[in-house]
Amino acid sequence: MTGLLEEAKSLLPHMTAVRRALHRVPELGPNLPRTQQAVLTALEGLPVSVAPGTALSSVTAVLEGTAPGPTVLLRGDMDALPLTEETGLPYASTVAGAMHACGHDLHTAMLYGACRLLAARREQLAGRVVFMFQPAEESGGGALRMIDEGVLDGVSAAFALHVTTRFPTGTLHLRPGAMFAASDRIRITVRGRGGHASAPHLALNPIPVACAITQALQGLVPATVDACEPAVVTITRFESGTASNVIPERAELHGTMRTLTPDARQAVRTAVRRLASGIAAVHGAHAETDLTEGYPPVLNDPAMTATVTGAAESVLGRGAVARLPAPFMGAEDFSYVLQRVPGVMAFLGARPPGTPPDAADDCHSNRVVFDEETMAAGAAVHAAVALRHLDQGARRAE
Repeated sequence: MTGLLEEAKSLLPHMTAVRRALHRVPELGPNLPRTQQAVLTALEGLPVSVAPGTALSSVTAVLEGTAPGPTVLLRGDMDALPLTEETGLPYASTVAGAMHACGHDLHTAMLYGACRLLAARREQLAGRVVFMFQPAEESGGGALRMIDEGVLDGVSAAFALHVTTRFPTGTLHLRPGAMFAASDRIRITVRGRGGHASAPHLALNPIPVACAITQALQGLVPATVDACEPAVVTITRFESGTASNVIPERAELHGTMRTLTPDARQAVRTAVRRLASGIAAVHGAHAETDLTEGYPPVLNDPAMTATVTGAAESVLGRGAVARLPAPFMGAEDFSYVLQRVPGVMAFLGARPPGTPPDAADDCHSNRVVFDEETMAAGAAVHAAVALRHLDQGARRAE
């Protein structure tokens, strides 16, 4: 892997230009026409076959080696979040209500950089590299739709990175097994009886009932799931009423539940329903619980974790690669890829130098600032993982 990081650093101006162009005009969901065109333009002139998606604005690029071998997939997501940016950066979003607050612009630029690094080494490749530029990670399961279009055909391993300001820039953090959690959405509708605020005894106010449910949910996990197994239930939105002198007929709670195993997932789902209906009944109200199944957990393959660790250490150094002690309870639709092929998702540190950990806004904040220098490390690690996997395949074939 000699020279990969240095070469990636020389590509930083190109990756930065791609990243900032995407950052200025972020797009949401599955339909990202400007983002798709920016990726297609960036890939022009490289020895890759390129296929724009039909079901959504994806791009699949394939680099064929000069000898037969396995196929490895590298993935970068491209969609933004519905936030209004408040970073004050000179290349800040120009689109109200849309921002690359989860670093997907960096993911896209790094994947482009990795494509350039590997294209320059095409003569060394025994096999194929698939570059998966994916829309709709944040909402809509874009990975599944790309899988339906055939992005995993022939793929034997997969790899993806996610930037975070939790860790210093240019460091890699991963673990075998559970890396991200499964996430399901919760909506609880409490129905009471409306009335005048001056006569609550003649009505049935759903707001105190919904508050009681919210409070009780905070203690649900330790009473439901083994203390050694991570799980979390969080209510993030409360909606009720339209006037200060009117007792409303209904109140709605919205949130998520996050688990790591099928058993815990089912146990928490059952407990949420039982708790909501039970508390509502005690108050003489009625609760309807709707649970929408979200992404499954991201499960890193142990053998591929060892491959990625070795590849990353070869370009970043051993001190820059660390094993996470516990999973991250966020969710990621790269999980659908890893349900079908062995692979790994890892964190790439992007905290700006000099910024204390407790002062760094992280993903999904409209003030998050990522250190662009980390893109050199990210591109180099992507390329190193692909090279190592293909080399291992060639050795097994001997």
